[in-house]
Amino acid sequence: MKLRDLLQFLAGVLLCALGFFLSHRETYEAHTVLSTAGDCRMATDFYEPRSGTPLGYVVLFHGLAANKKVMAFSAQGFASQDLRVFVPDLPGHGRTPGPFSADRGESCALAFVQDLAARRAILPERTILAGHSLGGAIAIRVAARFRVAGVIAISPAPMHTAPGFSAEMVPFHDAPKLPPHSLVLTGEWEPGPIKALARQLVAAAADPSGKYEMIPGTSHVSVLFSARTFAAIRSWTSELLSTKSYSPLPRNMPALGCLLGILGLAILTPPFLREMHPAVDAPPAAVPPSPLAWLGLALVALLLARLPAFSFLHLFQGDYLASYLFLLGLIVLVYRRKSLPSLGDFFSSASLSAAASALVLVLLFGAWFELTFYEAWPSATRWLRFPALFLSFLPWHLAEELLLGEPRSSPSIARLAKAFALRGIVWAAILVGILLLHSGEILLFLLIAYFVGFSVLQRLASDLVRFRTRSPAAAAIFGAILLTAFVLAIFPVA
Repeated sequence: MKLRDLLQFLAGVLLCALGFFLSHRETYEAHTVLSTAGDCRMATDFYEPRSGTPLGYVVLFHGLAANKKVMAFSAQGFASQDLRVFVPDLPGHGRTPGPFSADRGESCALAFVQDLAARRAILPERTILAGHSLGGAIAIRVAARFRVAGVIAISPAPMHTAPGFSAEMVPFHDAPKLPPHSLVLTGEWEPGPIKALARQLVAAAADPSGKYEMIPGTSHVSVLFSARTFAAIRSWTSELLSTKSYSPLPRNMPALGCLLGILGLAILTPPFLREMHPAVDAPPAAVPPSPLAWLGLALVALLLARLPAFSFLHLFQGDYLASYLFLLGLIVLVYRRKSLPSLGDFFSSASLSAAASALVLVLLFGAWFELTFYEAWPSATRWLRFPALFLSFLPWHLAEELLLGEPRSSPSIARLAKAFALRGIVWAAILVGILLLHSGEILLFLLIAYFVGFSVLQRLASDLVRFRTRSPAAAAIFGAILLTAFVLAIFPVA
């Protein structure tokens, strides 16, 4: 092993170890059960207070494309206040099967709360319904139909239209009056309409007991992990349920630990890929088309993607992404048909090694997310979608490899910049569809930060595979497998 590879290995392992420690430095056992309320079959984590005697109860709902694992830090914060906490995976998320829709999420949440009350697992007069984003809106809506002690809605999803949020972009269109004793929190760096609509919810409430508070220095996601958010929640629960006025912030840092581990695995990936793919000589480089031609192709594909070509995948807005990239890939491949690799290239030793290494990385990163922050390990129903989704993404990745041409080095800054420029154009076309064509695929906008982070890591790894194998087919297979696993992990089953 070369000294560089050894140092990379040690640095990657050290970061993973540090990330694991930060994510687990305080043990708080969660018990998992299956709720069948309303025939929804929701996988549910529940946390008991360490005192053994709950002073009250919290039912906590996650947001769109999240799951109960993401809410573990918040759940531990509630449990440290001597509260029993229930956190279900909403339909189509995490370990709960689909189908998902906002309305079904609400009906299952209501049935879940009613079932807990019927079983005396909670006492409604001592219960707070809480949630983040879509879960915040669901908490408000359920509390409007089932009386509880109070509500904590963190960055609740919009429930009516506003400038910047047209009708097809909001999950609900009939915002109820804010229930009594509701605390509504938003981050300082939220999109403007979310903050404005949250303030309107409190201002329009018939009951004066509601409160709105903005948490400084936080975004839509980081607001969940802020000490200021924790202090506001602790004060509210203390007022409603007479819990302790002080309780320590959970010592676990799942988000930071997860990011450190991702960095560690990213450092470990290049030596692994170099071992998997012996270097070969480079063929002549191809010349990519102009950005204007690429933009035209992207817009044509965007219009065609309105056809429900991949609706059989039943992935909430993920089928739209699959249709779009499949059609865009086909259009580019027809345009560059003289550069297409032979069918045999897709079954060469380089392509098989690329597929194997991609699957190993999928399992490693999936296991890491499961250990720290997010339920990323695909369930059986998601694995069944893997082949079809992979085939839908393969043309786009092959087209991208042909457009970018042969790399002269790895990493190649010029090639990476070209790739990100092309992907930026692709994503700009999607945003055009959301804002101007009213496609309603708002999840593709909400997840843009996650797609950017994934795209950086995927593109770096794919470039290394392409440089080592000199095979566009191998690199395309490698990239398509990674994107397939990412989409299956993050998009709800619809």
